[in-house]
Amino acid sequence: MGTVTGVILAGGKASRMGGQDKGLLELNGKPLWQYVAHALRPQVDKLIVSANRNLEIYRASGLPVIQDSIADYPGPLAGMLSVMQHIDSDWYLFSPCDTPFIPHNLAKRLSSVSESTSAVWVHDGERDHPTIALLHRKIVPELQHYIERGERRVMVFLRSLGGCSVDFSDTQNAFINVNTPEDLARWEEKA
Repeated sequence: MGTVTGVILAGGKASRMGGQDKGLLELNGKPLWQYVAHALRPQVDKLIVSANRNLEIYRASGLPVIQDSIADYPGPLAGMLSVMQHIDSDWYLFSPCDTPFIPHNLAKRLSSVSESTSAVWVHDGERDHPTIALLHRKIVPELQHYIERGERRVMVFLRSLGGCSVDFSDTQNAFINVNTPEDLARWEEKA
């Protein structure tokens, strides 16, 4: 399969969180992004953070931090492209910073079908999660062209590559993301 770089996507505006950096919000005293880092680290060859704010906090972890090369927070694809342009790897395993319960076999399960396509993402049995994806470096030119045309929709892009989803319906609540203060409070109570 080659090298796999894990990427924590923490570069958004977090408008539903009142502009707070979602990755730095704490769940039981631990920042959300650190849950993702803990889950990804043993699954990948190296780990990177894609962030546009609070860079010094993310860098204090010792992990490399890559900023979007395109201004004004144009969405997760911009973060994906920037990482793929700056970090040499065969594959990139992306996960948003606000999905603290991703499974410890994510890379293995996604890579089980990656030989047939250059883009694989999670389907939880109810919906697709296109930002939890394993992407091959050969898609960089297509991704750059897509973004240059003003496109931002992740699912549309992945489908245009002929990618496919992997069924994770057996991993209940693994891909729940924290989008609002109410979501965070609900998970604090459950944990």
